[in-house]
Amino acid sequence: MKDLFGKAVSLGLGFAVASKEQAEKFVDELVKKGELNKAESQQFVDELVRKGQEAQSSLETKVRGYIRQALHEMNLTTKDDYVRLTQRIGELERRVAELEGQTKGPGQLPPPSEL
Repeated sequence: MKDLFGKAVSLGLGFAVASKEQAEKFVDELVKKGELNKAESQQFVDELVRKGQEAQSSLETKVRGYIRQALHEMNLTTKDDYVRLTQRIGELERRVAELEGQTKGPGQLPPPSEL
């Protein structure tokens, strides 16, 4: 899932680069047609790129939200949950081992894992 998200972000960055190139071509055409002067062209390109980046950022935020919601609905364990549970299991195993060591009396067999 993380790899898929990474690819989506990379694709978005690719679109941003392509969008800047497309914006520059579009503005160059406007300059050639006389609809925009050269002095205004860079400002217009910058504005188009800025708006494109804002739209991309908004899209990324929405995609992250959709992914989080989908993961929540699928009831998947998060990495934090996994780490917390692993630590808890380790602590319980340690406590069980301590208790087994305290209750082992003469003639009692060690647990199967020690055989």
